[in-house]
Order: sequence, then structure tokens, then C-alpha cells
Amino acid sequence: MAAVLSLLPSSLSSTRISTKPRAVLDRASKMGVSYGLKKGQSRLFHELPSGLNMEVIVQKGVVDKDPDGKEQRIENPPLVFVHGSYHAAWCWAEHWLPFFSAHGYDSYAVSLLGQGESDVPAGSVAGTLQTHAGDIADFIHRTVRSPPVLVGHSFGGLIIQYYIANVKNDQILGKGNLYPKLNGAVLVCSVPPSGNSGLVWRYLFSKPIAAFKVTRSLAAKAFQTSLPLCKETFFSATMEDQLVLRYQELMRESSRMPLFDLRKLNESLPVPSVPKSSIKLLVLGAKDDFIVDAGGLNETGRFYDVSPVCVEGVAHDMMLDCSWEKGAKIILSWLNGLKESVPP
Repeated sequence: MAAVLSLLPSSLSSTRISTKPRAVLDRASKMGVSYGLKKGQSRLFHELPSGLNMEVIVQKGVVDKDPDGKEQRIENPPLVFVHGSYHAAWCWAEHWLPFFSAHGYDSYAVSLLGQGESDVPAGSVAGTLQTHAGDIADFIHRTVRSPPVLVGHSFGGLIIQYYIANVKNDQILGKGNLYPKLNGAVLVCSVPPSGNSGLVWRYLFSKPIAAFKVTRSLAAKAFQTSLPLCKETFFSATMEDQLVLRYQELMRESSRMPLFDLRKLNESLPVPSVPKSSIKLLVLGAKDDFIVDAGGLNETGRFYDVSPVCVEGVAHDMMLDCSWEKGAKIILSWLNGLKESVPP
């Protein structure tokens, strides 16, 4: 189970951006199965300093109108979503982008390099914690109008933890905004700050059969061909097989190279700690998570001195599961509290 999950690539700062909608861009699809965007969504390609392009699916917040027909734009913080292993921007576009857009939040879902429709970097792996976080920072710096809330799933959550540590480090060292400031962060079924090694050992000693299944599913990529194993790994038992098959196909096509070198990743962990209460943070877990157990969820909560929230009736892929709205509503409530805590 050493390679339990995989995720990470790219490069940092100073860049140009291509903001033409997908229909205008003459780009061959990199995924063998294309993901059709929903109404109100567009696909952009953000050019990184390396010259490589990072896919971004965008859905702007719905703007309400007053009785006179004038727009009433609510100043909500933008949301930037970062996926986990074997996923891409599409996993957020399915349910959560429409949900948060409908509540007035500009929403951006990125595909890390080597994933989804993003370009593939040179080398045997897509990148590191540092390069992935750097790509996110570059996108925010060049594109996002105000400090966003970062939302990360699984290893995407670990990337966000690295980002948070570097925001504080930049402030302490007076480095400027290599890592732009945030309004907050949400860690969804996130790999804990120490990585997945603790999860691995707990599973090996307490749930050896589960450990074997997770290793076979993720490290050996058996989830790509086995419907039952894909469902058990990522989704609730009540999830319709037809939906699991659709997502299984998209996951199979989403990752064209390993996201990072797991051995080197583990050597770089844990992520640097940050002062308590230095950032508004929501740590969200799933009761039926087959990958990140309660120990992993609680470790993340302790590290950031927050009480984690565990959602009943959902599995690891909370944003795609049949009860996806449960997690979305908890995050929305937290976002509303975040706005109320900001002084006028």
C-alpha cells in the first residue's frame, strides 16, 4: 500500500494566460473520453511560466437582480478547487461547481499537469508538492480577482496544506506574493500532514484485507477495470453502477503519468506547521471513506487546531457520490460564517 494514492506536478510564478473558451481553442483532446461541460461552464487554459498549459473549468457565480432589474453582486470570495489522484477538473464540474455558482461564488477547478486536459511535463512524474502548489499560486496570482478559498480533495488537500505553509513563510520572510493570500481553505477527505504512511500502517495491522484492496485498487490501478473495486474505493454502496462506470472511465483517462514520486514525497513530509488560527480552515471527512480513515481525519484536525467534521452517508469521492449535496451544504454554511466573521 506504499503507493496508496498518487498526485502532483508543475512549476511556479510569472505567466501568461489563454482565456479563450474551449470552442475557440484548436486543441486536440488529451483524454480519450471527453467531459462535456454543463450550462454556464467554460474551459480555459492557463499558461504557466514553463510554457505548459493547465486546464481550468470555470463557472461564474449567479448574479441576483433587485426589483428594478439592477444586478446585485454579492462579494463572495472566489473558490479554487484542486483534485486528488486519478481525477481532474471535471470531478468538481459535475455537481459542486453548479452548486456554488448558484449561490453566487465564482468557481474555478484546475487540472494539475499531466491530468485531464492539461499538458504533460517532461520527466517520469508530473511534479512535486512544491511545483503543484506553485502552479496553483501562479494561477491565483494571474487570474483570480481577490483572495480565494482553496478547496482540496485527497492529495489535493495535501497540496493546499503546503500552499498554506508557504503563504505564512512568505509573510514572515517578506517575500511578497509568490503564494497569494487566501480567504480560507477547505480540506475534503484530505491526506493528513504526515502523508499516507500512517494510514498504511493502521490498515495493515487493523484491516489487512482492506489494506490489500486499497493497494490493489490504487497502486496496481485495479479500480480502472473492476467495477466493484472502483465503487468500494471511491463511492457509496448505493451508488448506481451506471454512474460508477461513467466516473471510472473518466478517472482512467484523467491521469497520463504518476502525479509525483511517493518516496520523495514522504521524505518531504510532514508539511510545515503554521501558527494556530492563522487561517480559516474547514477539515471535512466522510464516514464511509475507504481511503482516509478517522485517524487521518483527526490528525489533520489536530495539526490545524480545528474540530473536523465527519459527514455521514458519503464516501471518499464526496463531490461525486450520490449524496454529494451533504458535503456541499456544510461547506456553504461554513463559507457563510466566514463572510459574517469579516469586519465591515
